[in-house]
Amino acid sequence: MSTTLVADGHREREGGQDRKEVDVAVGVLIQPDGAFLLTSRPEGKVYAGFWEFPGGKLEPGETVVQALRRELQEELGITIGAAEAWRVERVDYPHALVKLHFCKVFDWTGQLQMREEQLHAWQQLPVQVSPVLPGTVPVLQWFASERNFVGATH
Repeated sequence: MSTTLVADGHREREGGQDRKEVDVAVGVLIQPDGAFLLTSRPEGKVYAGFWEFPGGKLEPGETVVQALRRELQEELGITIGAAEAWRVERVDYPHALVKLHFCKVFDWTGQLQMREEQLHAWQQLPVQVSPVLPGTVPVLQWFASERNFVGATH
């Protein structure tokens, strides 16, 4: 995690240089066939309509896994089993500086319910949905590396 991905670098940063980093738990749900879940950002949120892996901010005192459990229950209506810490990526968006804690999830119960009226799609490489949120792109590259996939990921 030595570098920070800068999204939309031409845009002004809200809060300037001294803004606080926000920790975000991100769930990478993976089916047995390797398909992974992407969801669209709901209307009214920054980057509405962009595709990402689901998750959300850690509340005070929460661990990454606790936050992920809560967020996926709130957003998708599912209860996850074990979450495997995978990678961490810092992304400097115009609206926030985020530290994304990506966790692989292979086990969950319940049917997907898009509780924020977002869209969802099970994807393989290259993903067929667009636009993809900048913080999602590195994950697609990690998948490509793990899966020996050559070519554009999105």
